[in-house]
Amino acid sequence: MRALIQRVSKACVSVDGETVGKIGAGLLILVCAMRGDDEGEAVQLASKIAKLRIFRDAADKMNRSILDTGGAALVVSQFTLAADTKRGNRPGFSEAASPDEGKHLYEFFAEQLQSHGIPVERGVFGADMAVELTNSGPVTIWMDSADRR
Repeated sequence: MRALIQRVSKACVSVDGETVGKIGAGLLILVCAMRGDDEGEAVQLASKIAKLRIFRDAADKMNRSILDTGGAALVVSQFTLAADTKRGNRPGFSEAASPDEGKHLYEFFAEQLQSHGIPVERGVFGADMAVELTNSGPVTIWMDSADRR
């Protein structure tokens, strides 16, 4: 699974002009299931993100996790994280999981994150979404479960 994590002071996602998910301080997590991914990778990725120390402590160092700060997470599916740009100018997405498997792993990932005690809001899988955020720092981190295999 791939995730793009952004530390935010606020974020929201809308579908057809209606807000479907909204958080204050915490993490906006754009997530994509890749072909061959399974629930084990979703569990591992959620655990790693829950413990990722990217929030400032009293000494202004990135030394606290979302668990430490009591922040929330907004999880948004984004299959374009599977983009392959090696050939030509049009990205290919054949490495993304099938829509059914992608939806299952997206929802399972969000549930796993929530099982750590993190309040989780979600986008709508497969929908045309508008995402608004205020990136704090800015802090943006790329994670890929394939890097940990």
